[in-house]
Amino acid sequence: MSRVVRLRLPANLRAALALPTLALLALAGCSKGGPVTGNPGGPGDRPLGRGGPPPAEVLVARGEVRPFGTALEAVGTALARESVDITSKVANTVTAIRFQEGQRVAAGTVLVELDRAQAAAALAEAEAALAESRNQFNRGRDLSVTQALSRAQLDQLETAVKTGEARVAAARSRLNDTVIRAPFAGRTGLRRVSLGGLVSPGAVVTTLDDSSVIKLEFTVPQSFLGSLEPGLAIEARADGFGERVFKGALTTLDSRIDPVTRSIAVRAELPNADGAIKPGLFMTVRLTARTAPTLMIPEEALVPEQGRTYVFVVRDGKAQRLEVTTGGREPGSVAVLSGLTAADTLVVEGTQRVRDGGAVLAKPRG
Repeated sequence: MSRVVRLRLPANLRAALALPTLALLALAGCSKGGPVTGNPGGPGDRPLGRGGPPPAEVLVARGEVRPFGTALEAVGTALARESVDITSKVANTVTAIRFQEGQRVAAGTVLVELDRAQAAAALAEAEAALAESRNQFNRGRDLSVTQALSRAQLDQLETAVKTGEARVAAARSRLNDTVIRAPFAGRTGLRRVSLGGLVSPGAVVTTLDDSSVIKLEFTVPQSFLGSLEPGLAIEARADGFGERVFKGALTTLDSRIDPVTRSIAVRAELPNADGAIKPGLFMTVRLTARTAPTLMIPEEALVPEQGRTYVFVVRDGKAQRLEVTTGGREPGSVAVLSGLTAADTLVVEGTQRVRDGGAVLAKPRG
């Protein structure tokens, strides 16, 4: 008689052997098209909608047409209205100094006197020779009436008189050169000579500047040439003056454009009654061109791409990309020269979420 032996396996071993069996049954059920139990609401079982992505939410605003002029900033150098180095024409010794350093002098004021003894003696000699020539000419003219003197001899006497007059004029000019005067009203600089010192021709005695009005020279790119005209107001600032603003006006444009820098030199004038601005001062300039009605839009609406500038406008609930040409700027706004009208509604926030032709949900920006 056969004997059946039953072995009792541990519980954990029986569970391990049962798992492969359940997996095979489950695969068999899937191959027969049977239902699969599990969580039907999981992420992998959610059906896709057929309406496409939802509209992008954006904030919109409109541009504004208002007077606007292109603002330009540049740097320039202050120059005196008139400026000159006071020099001597002759080599001579200083006998008197008639000015103080930094003194305000009028035109024609004597600044320095040089030794005049030699020049005065030369003038006296020339005047004596002239007097003698005139006497001989007068006697010769009387003799010519009685034909005791020929016409040729009388002409020689007349020539001697003219020569004497020229020598007197030259001697008087040399005497005048011993007195150095101010050619115009202005303020003297530092004194460069001393009493009794020998000065040579061209040696600087002092400087003279008329800085009651300052000429400010700076350069402007040629692209702004059409916006410049004499009379435009400017504002200038300089280090050392804090927030003080010097106001003036554009006076002159150069007749040529620099072919290297493609810029034009311009000159403005600044009133300087208190003498605060010194010639040579480095200043920053702000110039506003003449104003004209211009479409101004928020700066956030611009979308630069590959060297071009675009904006998104909302039309019939969809975003449309337009290329625009911009001009000058001011804080928060930019001028649009072409490609847009004041009636267009611009996307100012959310431009990164929209695409050309895409649906948008527009809300006005507060």
